[in-house]
Amino acid sequence: MARGQTRESVKLALETLKANKLRSGLTILGIVIGVTTVITISSVINGVNNRVSGWVTSLGSNVLWVFHMPLIGVQPTTEMLTRKKLNLDDVLALRGMPHVLAVDGTYQHVNQQFHVGDVSVKYNGKKVAGAFLMGSTAALEMTSELVAQEGRFWTDGEDQRHAHVCLLGHDTAEDLFGTEDPIGKDVNVATGLYTVIGVVDKRKQPFGSGKNPADNGVYFPLGTFHNLYPEIKDMYIGVKFDEQKYKSLVTEEVREVLRIRRKVRVEAEDNFAIFGPDSLTKLWGQLTGGLVLFMIAVSSVGLMVGGVGVMNIMLVSVTERTREIGVRKALGATKRALLTQFTTEAVTLSAVGGLIGLLLGAVITWIIYFLPIGLPAALSVLWVLIGFFVSCAIGLIFGIYPAWKAANLDPIEALRYE
Repeated sequence: MARGQTRESVKLALETLKANKLRSGLTILGIVIGVTTVITISSVINGVNNRVSGWVTSLGSNVLWVFHMPLIGVQPTTEMLTRKKLNLDDVLALRGMPHVLAVDGTYQHVNQQFHVGDVSVKYNGKKVAGAFLMGSTAALEMTSELVAQEGRFWTDGEDQRHAHVCLLGHDTAEDLFGTEDPIGKDVNVATGLYTVIGVVDKRKQPFGSGKNPADNGVYFPLGTFHNLYPEIKDMYIGVKFDEQKYKSLVTEEVREVLRIRRKVRVEAEDNFAIFGPDSLTKLWGQLTGGLVLFMIAVSSVGLMVGGVGVMNIMLVSVTERTREIGVRKALGATKRALLTQFTTEAVTLSAVGGLIGLLLGAVITWIIYFLPIGLPAALSVLWVLIGFFVSCAIGLIFGIYPAWKAANLDPIEALRYE
C-alpha cells in the first residue's frame, strides 16, 4: 500500500511539473546559472592546471635549481639583491656528488625590466627581433630536458675554447631559414657571427596559444656567452639527480656544499635558494585555490537564489493545491506519500536545472577551448558530479518545508479551502 502511494505521489509530481513548464523553467533559472558558473570556471581551472603541469614537467624531471635569492612567492629585499652571485666554481664543486648525474651553470641576457628577449638575430638579410640569449655548460642538455630537433649540442671542448657556435630556438630558426637547413650556417648575433650546430625543439608553454617567447632564443656555450657579455654575473645552477627518492638527500648535500663555499655561519639562514618543479606546482596551487573560492562564492549566490525560488514556487503550489491535498488525504494518502510527492517535485526541478547548467557549462567550455586566445579548458568529472549533486541537494533542502506544510494540512480544512 505504502509503495503504491509513493509511486502515485512521484507520478503526480512529474505531471505537475509538466503542466507548468514556464513556471518551472523560471524557478530553476538561478540553479542553472549557479551550476553553469561552477562548470565553466572549474573547466578553465582544470585545463590551466593540466597545461601548467605539462609545462612544469617539460622543465625537467629529477632536477633542482639553485639561485642566489628566492624567485618564487617572495618580494626581494635589499640583502637578497646584493648577495654574492653563484659562479662556475660552485658548479664544479657540486659535480661528483652521490646521486648527481649532471650540474650546469647558466647565464641569460634578457631585458631586465620586462624579462624578455631584446636582441636581434640576422641571417642573409632576414632579422628576428626580441630573442633572448643563454649561455650554459655542455651539461645543459641533461639538466634542462631541452631536445635538439636538428643537429647537436656543443661539447665541453667547444665550451672551453669559446667556440663561435650556437643553437637556435625553434621559432628563431623557422623565421630565419624557413625550409632551408640551418645547420652549418652563420648567423649574426650582437657583434659576431656564430655557426648554427643545432635547433631546439618547440617548448611547451603554460598559457595561451600561438608563439612561445621561449622558442625565440639563441643558446651558446658558457665561455662563448661570457665573451659576448662579460658584465653578466647572475648565474643559476641546475642539478640533475638520478631518482626522485633521493631528492631530499641531494638537496641537503647541495645546501651543505654551498653554505661552506659561501661561508654561511651555522646560526645564519641560507644566502641562496634551492627549489624544484614541485615549488612551481605548489605556488600555482595557491593561486588556483583563490580562484576556486571565487567560483564557490559566485555560484553559491546563484544556487541560493535558485533554492529560494524553488521554495517559493513550492509554497505557492501547496496553496494552489490545498483542496487536492485534502481529497488525497480523505482517500487515505499518508503524510509520507505527500512528503514524497512535494519533495520529488522540488528535487526534480533542481535536478533539471542542474542538468541544464551542466550542458550550458559544457558548451561554454567547448567554445572557450576553440577561441583564438587558446585558453585551455577541460571538463572536470569531479566538478560535474559536485555540480549535479549540489543542485539536487538544493532542491531537497529548500523543498522540505513546503512538503512538510503540505503533509500536515488538516484534511477537513483543506477540503473546505476555495
